[in-house]
Amino acid sequence: MARLYTNDLCISYGERLIIKDLSIEIPDKKVTAIIGPNGCGKSTLLKAITRIISHQSGTVVLDGENIAKENTKILAKKMAILPQTPESASGLTVGELVSYGRFPYQNGFGRLTKKDYEVIDWALDVTGTIDFKFRPVDALSGGQRQRVWIAMALAQETEIIFLDEPTTYLDMAHQLEVLELLQNLHLEQERTIVMVLHDLNQAARFADYIIALKDGEIVKAGSCEEIMTHSVLKEVFQIDAEIGRDPRTNKPMCVTYNLIKGEQKNEEISNPISIAASAIS
Repeated sequence: MARLYTNDLCISYGERLIIKDLSIEIPDKKVTAIIGPNGCGKSTLLKAITRIISHQSGTVVLDGENIAKENTKILAKKMAILPQTPESASGLTVGELVSYGRFPYQNGFGRLTKKDYEVIDWALDVTGTIDFKFRPVDALSGGQRQRVWIAMALAQETEIIFLDEPTTYLDMAHQLEVLELLQNLHLEQERTIVMVLHDLNQAARFADYIIALKDGEIVKAGSCEEIMTHSVLKEVFQIDAEIGRDPRTNKPMCVTYNLIKGEQKNEEISNPISIAASAIS
């Protein structure tokens, strides 16, 4: 049994059901990517698993305990989350922001200990942001800021890290930089990484396990070999995908694709006789 899993999880916004009776296991010490179309419930699922939002029914279990009943500080020592749009760090230096990751370990006075400072410097060093320690966060580039936020998550010293679209708004080089950093954290420190990704090829390249969602339900979960197939991508995204091989990793990748609905429309437009016949009928 995995350390972290859900049983029959249901999540609603008002009367709208977003996640429906979802049961999943998150593989330990692996990189898991959650993919799916916009609005399918990817971010909602992450927020529920990390207790940012509540769920209506079902359970999220970590180390045999229902997280809904877990002490906040104890939970924060086990899992960290980097949201899609982190809160503003205006006026804070990089070191000050990363120090917030030590909150679960602070006593009532909120003072940082020698151990706290050592962990902060370690997190900055691992993410390549130690040279920015005394700079304002606002003065950094998008890629640099993202690495600083990851450093804050690392400062929590959790074995599980959740990231909601960590490459959003970054250029190609910075996307690769962030994903390689996360991959190294997994390989070198055996961290469990769970992230929502929009880019299918990034998911295939960096994830050991992929969960494909559609309309709040799992279409398929498994290795990239099992997910990056014509049939799965057709069902999840309504695309006609050509699957090839990444020449550097030999993993499956989406080489090109057409919109299935778009093809149907194009066929109608290219055949005016069928349109006229339909109108007459």
